[in-house]
Amino acid sequence: MKSDIEIAQEAKMLPIADVAAKLDIEFDDLELYGKYKAKISDEWWNKNKNNPDGKLILVTAINPTPAGEGKTTTSVGLCQAFAKMDKKVTVALREPSLGPCFGIKGGAAGGGYAQVVPMEDLNLHFTGDFHAITSANNLLAALLDNHIQQGNVLGIDPRNVIWKRCLDMNDRVLRNVVVGLGAKADGTVREDHFVITVASEIMAILCLASDMNDLKERLSKIIVAYTYDNKPVTAKDLNAVGSMAALLKDAIKPNVIQTLENTPAIVHGGPFANIAHGCNSVRATKYALKMADYVITEAGFGADLGAEKFFNIKCRQADLKPDCVVLVATIRALKYNGGVDKKDLSVENINALKSGIVNLEKHIENLQQFGVPVVVTLNAFSTDTDAETEFVKKFCEDRNCEFALSKVWEFGGEGGIELAQKVLKTLEEKESKFEVLYSADLSIVDKVKAIATKVYGAKDVNFSKEALKMIDKINELGYSNLPVCMAKTQYSLSDDASLLGRPENFVMNVRDVSLSAGAGFVVVLTGSIMTMPGLPKTPAAYNIDVDENGVIKGLF
Repeated sequence: MKSDIEIAQEAKMLPIADVAAKLDIEFDDLELYGKYKAKISDEWWNKNKNNPDGKLILVTAINPTPAGEGKTTTSVGLCQAFAKMDKKVTVALREPSLGPCFGIKGGAAGGGYAQVVPMEDLNLHFTGDFHAITSANNLLAALLDNHIQQGNVLGIDPRNVIWKRCLDMNDRVLRNVVVGLGAKADGTVREDHFVITVASEIMAILCLASDMNDLKERLSKIIVAYTYDNKPVTAKDLNAVGSMAALLKDAIKPNVIQTLENTPAIVHGGPFANIAHGCNSVRATKYALKMADYVITEAGFGADLGAEKFFNIKCRQADLKPDCVVLVATIRALKYNGGVDKKDLSVENINALKSGIVNLEKHIENLQQFGVPVVVTLNAFSTDTDAETEFVKKFCEDRNCEFALSKVWEFGGEGGIELAQKVLKTLEEKESKFEVLYSADLSIVDKVKAIATKVYGAKDVNFSKEALKMIDKINELGYSNLPVCMAKTQYSLSDDASLLGRPENFVMNVRDVSLSAGAGFVVVLTGSIMTMPGLPKTPAAYNIDVDENGVIKGLF
């Protein structure tokens, strides 16, 4: 089997204008970035915003394992399958971060014969959205430090600066730094921090903003520091909003590319689901719903993170109502959850499957809490046995879920026809009764407990003194009605990455809380989760190269 990048480089792409035409997007409504990438203009939205909405299908997964699940692959393959069935369809995805590309996870363009292309462009610099977000974030940081240097009229306490610089790369040594060293003219010496760009509040703001006016309003609310008398200082106070918005004026526009089978794909925004809200942009999703009869979107990592935030944050803020959820699993991953070593996952093991399927069971229960019909799909591997597949099928059907095998990695859209048919059947026969998990009126503590107990399965939550102090501060500032964005390991339902399967009777540990007033949520840090990841011992970067003809190799 060829590698993903080899398959992608052999793709016969169509000019992006021809691809966009499948969604009735006219040439004049595209802003071209070469032959195969484009942004969709604001003019298109103004002409089409009153179109009826298509059906919204969310793709999510069980907790990720080293065995692989294939959530994005399934999303792309399902889109291709709908297109093969002559449905007007598009897939709405996030843009990949450079951090995982050069780190351990690899790219985020799908895999096998279910990918979006141009794959190298998407995984690297794409249309420059991440660079714009990084620049806007760091412009605000520069204006903040400059204000302190130039007289500090606002009375900012350098010991109480909370705005962090960012970089779209895994770089652990930047988590905690000291700035301002040197001469007096080099600034005020203080401790500073970096987050990866996908964890920046500006990434979240871009992904949740409905238009430029909303973007600027959200930017103005960003709290960057506190004064000596403990009053918040915002980006608006620093007169930073206009210049930041200028850097983001193109980045806010959704991007259109194509799948390997030339189906349109809307790809925009890229927050991680373990440290941010983990969904593509509201604008991209809403554009897609006006373009197509069926819109397939995905939320990052497992359903306990991405789907929960999709429902409780994105759908709440954007008034979206998903019609169906596709929950992706693999037999290999379920056996891994059942205690099987990675090297033995190819051997039939029904007992391990029975032990590990409790992870899938919990995700089904979680999704059904939101009132949305669930279709479970197994991303098929050649080592799966009939007995293993039949066991999972019966398990799902006993829990009122449709079930389908997905073979999109190997066969592209053709391998997703069975799944597409089950999704269509579900859309026709089962009405979505979507509702969020908790009311905005609940206290922040009770919102955290609702997620921890109802979604993760915790018996209780332990809040550090620092976390409780910050919650009191958020209440005092009048933001207690915001939803919460949980920052948690993706590998377990708990905050301990080593607890696989379905942990029970555990206590969630909340170590810190912060306010993202512009994004419109409260960030809750649990366990040992980091907002600036590090590189592994053998980074993927070691295998990436480019030849004399400019052809990139080793990128996933």
